[in-house]
Amino acid sequence: MASDSWAQAVDEQEAAAESIGHLQIKDTRGENGTSVLSADSAKTTEVGEKSSGDKATDEEENDDKAAQSLLNKLIRSNLVNNTNQVEVLQKDPNSPLYSVKSFEELHLKKQLLQGVYGMGFNRPSKIQETALPMLLAEPPQNLIAQSQSGTGKTAAFVLAMLSHVNPDHKYPQCLCLSPTYELALQTGKVIEQMGKNYPEVKLVYAIRGNRLQRGVKLQEQIVIGTPGTMLDWCGKLRFIDPEKIRVFVLDEADVMIATQGHKDQSIRIQRMLPKDCQMLLFSATFEETVWDFAKRIVPGPNIIKLKREEETLDTIKQYYVLCNSKEEKFEALCNIYGAITIAQAMIFCHTRKTAGWLAGELSKEKHQVALLSGEMQVEQRAAVIERFRDGKEKVLVTTNVCARGIDVEQVSVVINFDLPVDQEGNPDNETYLHRIGRTGRFGKRGLAINMVDSRMSMNILNRIQEHFKKNIEKLDTHDLDEIEKIAS
Repeated sequence: MASDSWAQAVDEQEAAAESIGHLQIKDTRGENGTSVLSADSAKTTEVGEKSSGDKATDEEENDDKAAQSLLNKLIRSNLVNNTNQVEVLQKDPNSPLYSVKSFEELHLKKQLLQGVYGMGFNRPSKIQETALPMLLAEPPQNLIAQSQSGTGKTAAFVLAMLSHVNPDHKYPQCLCLSPTYELALQTGKVIEQMGKNYPEVKLVYAIRGNRLQRGVKLQEQIVIGTPGTMLDWCGKLRFIDPEKIRVFVLDEADVMIATQGHKDQSIRIQRMLPKDCQMLLFSATFEETVWDFAKRIVPGPNIIKLKREEETLDTIKQYYVLCNSKEEKFEALCNIYGAITIAQAMIFCHTRKTAGWLAGELSKEKHQVALLSGEMQVEQRAAVIERFRDGKEKVLVTTNVCARGIDVEQVSVVINFDLPVDQEGNPDNETYLHRIGRTGRFGKRGLAINMVDSRMSMNILNRIQEHFKKNIEKLDTHDLDEIEKIAS
């Protein structure tokens, strides 16, 4: 599936390969005097509502969920070949469940079918086979869907918005909320490209910095933006008549509720909309907080969930090395590198300070090292990952910002310079799984090495072994013949 032209299209649209650091926001005047935003290629400073960025200290790396979501879009090189089973819970369990294997079965408008194929899309992705009939149904059906970046969900709800719009009506009919300005731009790019053969439908961005004259009524049918500005446009500024909205999309719900104020603003917008408005909510995770939020936003929904995959470490050989200090860990690392052949390696540290120190020490030893941590802009992170993918650096030293979503076939070794722990100092088993899961991919064997430098970290390792019911062997760095076979 990942080799289909669909995957190539997701690379272009869902992954948004062009760095948004080079997007220039142009302010052009529409026929009604409103400001219409478009994206061009030029250097600019960021505008509008942004996530607060990573706020991690040297003691703790708190991931910025919005930045991580955007990073996943920028670095995604393939459609996710997700092996999870899709679970569908229908509002009416007696209603027949439809799925499609081709876009022709959806009876799309000619302009939209041309747009889909023009983008290189070949056939619906796994989650779209079930989601698209619900999204395009008449009368409209509400939907809550779990879908990670790379599964084609943006293209799906964009197709729904474009299908439900009446181009003869010159007023907003579809609202799409994104948690940040940058994520709104990514969705806007998909709308513009999918709708390029449908010029009667216009798009406008509701983001801070796009200032309209008071009293203006928007003529664009689709409005995409961030919750604060969208609430102002629907409420006190009255640029949008919320009673005329037919489709309301809330994207990245898990990111939304992690961003200060966005949850309440989204609920206030939803309460302004008519009862027959189609409500669509997408989230990468379905934690309890997301569920509570989703049920408040989307009444009487159909639900699409991904069944959790079984945790498996069967293809990854795991070891630990006993040390007494940070310096001894570095010495052990050098012994490993001096004795075995490693294609590419990822080394995880708990703090930025340690990661910076380690990258510097490895550089002194003439290793080709890339450094990735939370204070970097998302575009910088994406550029570092692309260089690592291209083999320009052989070692990637990183904090947890990089634990998920990076698939590099050449990575043969993952080293936990620091074991992953949560804010209370307990083992973070999920992060451990995602970290070492960067190796042992694509059907190959992988190697994970854990550095242990205290009684506390030995206790953490023992608890990780107990959780996964998997033995982690002690490694003598002076006898590396066995792991040489795995690493090479």
